[in-house]
Amino acid sequence: MTIYIGNLSFQASEDDLRDVFTEYGEVVRISLPVDRETGRKRGFAFVEMADESKEDLAISELDGAEWLGRELRVNKAKPRENSRNSNFSRNPLP
Repeated sequence: MTIYIGNLSFQASEDDLRDVFTEYGEVVRISLPVDRETGRKRGFAFVEMADESKEDLAISELDGAEWLGRELRVNKAKPRENSRNSNFSRNPLP
């Protein structure tokens, strides 16, 4: 399972996120997406932890918490859609 962190401060770094989430358990992976064109952080992140029960605890305690001047939205990440253009078929019509 992966945790989604939304409404994240643009000043937050991977190290900052690791510091917060290691209080709940072992952090396996952190993804802090940046905009392809500007290189700026996009205001959200994903954190994967080794123990799912620790992830649940982190979600319940951090959702709605204020951190770096922002009220965090923390929940289980939803599976990613296939593509941005999911309305278009890859197979042309006959």
